[in-house]
Amino acid sequence: MYAGTGMRSSERAAPAFEAFDWRAAGLRYYPLGQYFRRQFGRRAWKVSLDAGCDCPNVDGTLASDGCLFCNVASYSPSRRGPRRPLTRQIDDACQRLGSKRKCDALLAYFQPATNTHAPVEQLRAWWSEALSHPKIVGLIVGTRPDCVADPILDLAAEFSGRTWMSIEYGLQTVHERSLRWLRRRHGYDAFRDAVARSRSRGIRVGAHVILGLPGESRDDMRATARELARLAIDSVKLHNLYVPRDTRLADLLAAGAVRLPGRDEYASYVVDFLEVLHPGCVVDRLGADAPPEFLVAPDWCLDKPAVRAAVDAEFARRDTWQGREFGSPRLFPAGRTGDMLKDGDWSGPDGRRPAASRARHIGPSERGREESPGSAGHGGG
Repeated sequence: MYAGTGMRSSERAAPAFEAFDWRAAGLRYYPLGQYFRRQFGRRAWKVSLDAGCDCPNVDGTLASDGCLFCNVASYSPSRRGPRRPLTRQIDDACQRLGSKRKCDALLAYFQPATNTHAPVEQLRAWWSEALSHPKIVGLIVGTRPDCVADPILDLAAEFSGRTWMSIEYGLQTVHERSLRWLRRRHGYDAFRDAVARSRSRGIRVGAHVILGLPGESRDDMRATARELARLAIDSVKLHNLYVPRDTRLADLLAAGAVRLPGRDEYASYVVDFLEVLHPGCVVDRLGADAPPEFLVAPDWCLDKPAVRAAVDAEFARRDTWQGREFGSPRLFPAGRTGDMLKDGDWSGPDGRRPAASRARHIGPSERGREESPGSAGHGGG
C-alpha cells in the first residue's frame, strides 16, 4: 500500500486506509462526508465542545503572546460567553441541528485551545462524559504536536479501543522558517514524533495545514503535502491564511507586511496540495474563516460555497484529482526515506536541525503535575 513512499517500517504502523473508490462516485477528492457515511453508515456531524483548556503558548508555559494568528474567540463560539457543562453543550448542539436535519450520530470534537492541557484523569472524565451521551459515536481531540506526552497517548489508545477516535495535530507547515514566523514554538520534528507515537498505539491521526503562508512557494506547500503522504496521515484540514482582529497578524497586515492570496489563487494552492496527497487521506476541510465581527481579511473566505466551487473549478480545469501525483518517483526518490526533499528542507542553513525543531513534550517533570498541554488555533492547533 505504501510502496514507493520512502516510509520507514516504524512509520508504516498506520491504520489501513479505507478501500473506498471515491473516484468511482464521480468525486475529485475524498471528502469527510463520504468517509463518515462509510464509517457510521449514515451522516455524522461534529459538535465543537469546550472543556476549558488553555494553551501553553499563551499561559506562560512556552510563551504568553500566542501564535501570530491567535484570537481564540474568533474560532470558538464557546469563548464568547459563559462556559456550559459538556452534556449541556451536546444537548444544545442537538437542538440546533435537529431544527434543520436529522442528527442521531454526533462526534464530540474537543476543539478550542489545547485539549490535552489537563491531568490524565481529568481528560478521562471529559471524554467519558461526552461518550455517555446517546448520540455521540466518537471523539476528536485537537492539540499541538509537541504536547502529547506518553500518558496522554496511552489514554487515547484506551479510548480508541472503545470508540472511533482521532487526534488532530496542528502542523500548519513542515518548514521551520514558517513555523518560526507563526510563533508556533515547535518544529516539524515534534509533529513527526507525535505521529509515530500515536501510530504505535493504533490512534487515528489528522493534521491541520495553512496554505498561502508568506514566503512559501507552491513547491513549499507541495513539500508539506508530500510529508503528509509519506506519513500516511488519515485526514487533513486545509486552511487559508485569514486574519482575525486583535492579533499580531492583523498588525502586520495593516503595516503592509503580509499579502493574502485571492480566492482563485488559494483554490489553485488547494489543488496543488491535494494532487500530491495520498488518495486515501480524508479531506476534512478546504478552507476556514472567522465570524464577520472578528474577521479583518480576506472577505472571500466568508462565502464557503464559493470557495468550494472555486476548488471544484480548478480540479475540472486541470482534469486532475487527489493523489494524481502520489507515488511519483520524482516525489519519493530512492535514498531520501527519512529527509525532506530539497525544496522542502527543514534543516538550518548549516544542515543541522534548529533547536526549536527538536521534539519537546511538556509533562509532569516540567509542569509539576501530570499533564501534557497542546493547543488549537488558526488551523486548529
